[in-house]
Amino acid sequence: MPVNNTFGPADWLEVWLAAVLVIFAFLWTPALRARVRVFAERTQLIMILLFVTPILLRLALLPDHPVPVPNFYDEFSHLLVADTLLHFRLANPPHALHQFFETFFVLQQPTYSSIYPLGQGLMLAFGRAISGFAWTGVLIATGALCSLSYWMLRAYVPPVWALAGGVLAVIQFGPLCLWMNCYWGGALPAAVGCLVFGALPRLEKTKPIPLLLGAGLGLHLLTRPFESLLLFTTVCLFFAFSKQRLSPRALALASTALAPAVILMLLHNKAVTGSFGNLPEALSQYQYGVPTTLTIEKPATPHVPLTREQDLEYRSQLLMHGPDRDSVSHFLLRLEYRVRDYRFFFLPPLYLALFAFLFTLRNRVHQWAAASLAVFALGTNLFPYLLAHYLAAVTCLFLLVAVAGLRRISQIEIRGEAVGAQVARVLLLLCVAEFALWYSLHLFERPGNLHPLLRYETWDAITHPSSAQRRVFVADQLARIPGKLLVFVHYSPHHIFQDEWVWNAASIDSTRIVFARDLGPQDDRQLIGYYPDRKVVYLEPDNTPPRLSEGQP
Repeated sequence: MPVNNTFGPADWLEVWLAAVLVIFAFLWTPALRARVRVFAERTQLIMILLFVTPILLRLALLPDHPVPVPNFYDEFSHLLVADTLLHFRLANPPHALHQFFETFFVLQQPTYSSIYPLGQGLMLAFGRAISGFAWTGVLIATGALCSLSYWMLRAYVPPVWALAGGVLAVIQFGPLCLWMNCYWGGALPAAVGCLVFGALPRLEKTKPIPLLLGAGLGLHLLTRPFESLLLFTTVCLFFAFSKQRLSPRALALASTALAPAVILMLLHNKAVTGSFGNLPEALSQYQYGVPTTLTIEKPATPHVPLTREQDLEYRSQLLMHGPDRDSVSHFLLRLEYRVRDYRFFFLPPLYLALFAFLFTLRNRVHQWAAASLAVFALGTNLFPYLLAHYLAAVTCLFLLVAVAGLRRISQIEIRGEAVGAQVARVLLLLCVAEFALWYSLHLFERPGNLHPLLRYETWDAITHPSSAQRRVFVADQLARIPGKLLVFVHYSPHHIFQDEWVWNAASIDSTRIVFARDLGPQDDRQLIGYYPDRKVVYLEPDNTPPRLSEGQP
C-alpha cells in the first residue's frame, strides 16, 4: 500500500496548536498571572478594548470578506424598517398598485411596512446615518455585546473570570459569527440582555443602574416582543432565587426608562396596523395566514437507508410541520432535537465546562441562571423554527455558565496538586487557538487559493464575494443600464419560493430601480403605464446566471 508522506492539513493543525501551547507554557509565569489579575480590574479600559477589538478584527478581513450583501427576506424586511425610519416616519403609505410589490414579511395594506418591530431597524438606521452603511450598526452592536458581556460578568464572578468571559464573547460572537455578518439581528438583543442581567445584582448600588435595567427591557421589547415575555419572567425569577428586594425607588426608575419603548411600540403599531394593540406581525399572519402543514416524504426508498444528514432533516421537518406537532410528546421531542442548536453558544472545548457547571448548582445565582435558560428553551420551543437570535437575550447567561464551569474546574485538586487550574487554562487556550487558526486562515485567504483546512471549518458564517454572487451580478448589470428602471421579476415554474427578489425602498416611486412581480403581459401594462418614464427590464433570477432582458421576458 502506498504511503502518503505529504504534509497535510491535519499536520498543520497539530503544529499550530502545539506551538501555541508551548509559547503559552513559557509565558504564563506567576508574574504574568499577577499582572493579568490587576489588569482585569480596569473595567473602563477593558470595556473599551472589548468594544473595539471585534470591530477592528472584522474590518481587517474586508479585502477578501466584504460588507455583507442582504440575501434573505428577513434581512430585507429589517432594512425596510431602517429606510422607513430614515424618512422620519413609522410606516409608509400603501402603493396604488401594491399587488405588484407583494413580498415576504412586508405588509401592503393598510400601510406599506415591514412586519418586524423597530429595534433592529433602529440599529441599522443609526449605522446608515453615521456612515452610509447599515452594517455599521451591526458592528457597533457586536462591539457592545462583547464589552457588556464583561460588565455583566463582573457582577457574578471575579474580575479575571469576567475578563475570560469577555474574551470568549469576542471569539464566539465576533468577526466570524453569523450575527456580525448579516442583518438578521442577534447582537442587539444579546447586548441589551447583558444590560438587564448585569443590572439586576447592582440595583441598589448606584442610581443609574435601575435606568439601565428599564432601558434594556425596553430595547428588547422593541426588538423581540415575544421573547420579552420570557425575559420579564427571568427578571422575576432573579428576585425569587436571590431573595433580593426591588425597592420602590428602583422600580420607579426602571419603569421610567421602560416607558418610552412601550410608547414607541404602541405608536408603531398604530402607524402600521391602525391599532395600538395590533402587532404588524400579527396582522401579517391574519392577512397571509400561517403555514400549518407540510407534505413530507422520506428522501429515500424503503430499500435505500437515509444518510445521517437526510435523517436529521427529515426529523426536523416532521417535528416542525408533522400532523402531531402540537402534542406534548412532539413538544418534548422537538426540545430534545434542538439541543444541537445550542452549540451556537459554546465552543467545543467548553463542553467540559458545561458539564462542570452542574456541580455549581448549589449556588442560588447559578440555579437562577439555569432556570432562566430553561424558560427560554421551553418558550422558544413553541415556535416551529429555532434560530439563534431567538435566544440572544440570554447569551450572557450562556457565557456565565461557561465561565462558572471553568472556574469550578480550576478548583479541582488531585492529591493536593491544583491540577484544575492548569486544565481550565488549557481549555481557554484551546478556544483562543481555534479562533486564531480560523481567523488567520480567513485573513490570508485569497480568491481561488483557499487553504485546504477551510473545508473543515464548522462555524464559518463570514461573508465571501460569492455569498450573494447572483444578487451582486444583477446589481452590477442594472447599474450599467442608464435611467430609471422598472424591473419585472419573472420566476420559473420550479422557483424556490424563499428566494425572493421583489424588494424595494421605503419610497418606491422615488427610487431609480423599482422591482415588481411579473403578473402577466396584460396586468404588467397597468404598472408600465403608471411609470411611463421608466425603462422596462425583465429579470429571470432562476437562470444560471440570472438573465436580464430589456422590454420583454
